[in-house]
Amino acid sequence: MKLNTLFLGLCGASALAFAAHAETITIATVNNGDMVRMQKLTDDFTAKNPDIQLEWVTLEENVLRERVTTDIATKGGQYDVVTIGNYEVPIWAKQQWLLPLDKLGADYDVDDILPSIRGGISLDGKLYAAPFYGESAMIMYRKDLMEKAGLTMPEKPTWEFIADAARKMTDRAADINGICLRGKAGWGENMALLTAMSNSFGASWFDEKWQPQFDQPEWKNTLQFYVDLMKDAGPQGASSNGFNENLTLFGQGKCGMWIDATVAASKLSDPKESSVSDKIGFAIFPDTGNGNHGNWLWSWNLAVPASSQKGEAAQKFVSWATSKGYTELVASKEGWVSAPPGTRTSLYNSEDYKKAAAFAGPTLAAMDAADITKPSVKPVPYTGGQFVAIPEFQGLGTTVGQLFSAALAGQSSVDDALAGAQTAAVREMTRAGYIK
Repeated sequence: MKLNTLFLGLCGASALAFAAHAETITIATVNNGDMVRMQKLTDDFTAKNPDIQLEWVTLEENVLRERVTTDIATKGGQYDVVTIGNYEVPIWAKQQWLLPLDKLGADYDVDDILPSIRGGISLDGKLYAAPFYGESAMIMYRKDLMEKAGLTMPEKPTWEFIADAARKMTDRAADINGICLRGKAGWGENMALLTAMSNSFGASWFDEKWQPQFDQPEWKNTLQFYVDLMKDAGPQGASSNGFNENLTLFGQGKCGMWIDATVAASKLSDPKESSVSDKIGFAIFPDTGNGNHGNWLWSWNLAVPASSQKGEAAQKFVSWATSKGYTELVASKEGWVSAPPGTRTSLYNSEDYKKAAAFAGPTLAAMDAADITKPSVKPVPYTGGQFVAIPEFQGLGTTVGQLFSAALAGQSSVDDALAGAQTAAVREMTRAGYIK
């Protein structure tokens, strides 16, 4: 008995000593559903990697961007894994702020990543982030409300059709808004939608000489259309609504249509998450007849800051969280409908996934339709789709987003908001040296 007790005591002491020497990596991530699910499933990772402990910092999207950008630019070393978009990856890689991901493991299968997604997170042939999920944008709509309004969603809807349908589907007495669109200020919130929308209206942020274009009629048409539509058919307080708020509204049955990230479809199609899961249809992002369907292509990715002192352990986590094995883990725990979309070819070749996810085809079609090398109808000197791929866009986009959100809230006119955007853009582009 004494020997057994001694043995157990030694084992306990060894376990405590091992835990004390375990390496802790800090992960900064966004508070959306897929990332929250990842946190819940990380027992699988720690069981396979008992020498690595995980510490989470989960933040609202705008706050996450601000803190991560500050930390990585100052080489603070606060985070070992950061959640960033395909906007930041090539810019930060050029600044040598990110480690190349060259220790993901022999079975990671980099070639399985969708080419459009892989290209946006690589620099000079090297991968600098790994995609957790990818997305384009599309229309999600209530088929029952569309039918009740006496309408049929076209194969290639125009904004004119969407506006007419939204107004006809609105029922204030029943608390049903014909359309829900982002209004919360931020370069990755309302300006993601409005930049993509402006592309479909033929607008652009800059001309070929980097002159801002907010004083042009295409932007006036975009913003006036948006403000009028949201006033007539949108929810109250729309200027405070971002992705998560609209996801909740649609899931509660309070939106006839929602035009936003394709990744939302998995949540809305899950009866545990959505009261209208059996009533949803999908369609391509609208245009104005010019063939530009709001070229939106985004991925949330996991990257390792160059300032991290735990790069090898961090890459082990990144490899686990973005692998085909993780996709299968989610499918086994939550069902195929919840698998992270838009990153791997193998997912869209899976018969199980295609059978479970009615949105799989529309999502892939939306992503294939996006051409971020030609975001606008007009020739432009930048790439990006729903963002402009220059370092200055993060600050400038948020400034413009605040002006446009104020116009939506009725705190300023559309003309004043556009004039303010033009002034801010000219000032910033001159300061940064784009305009000589």
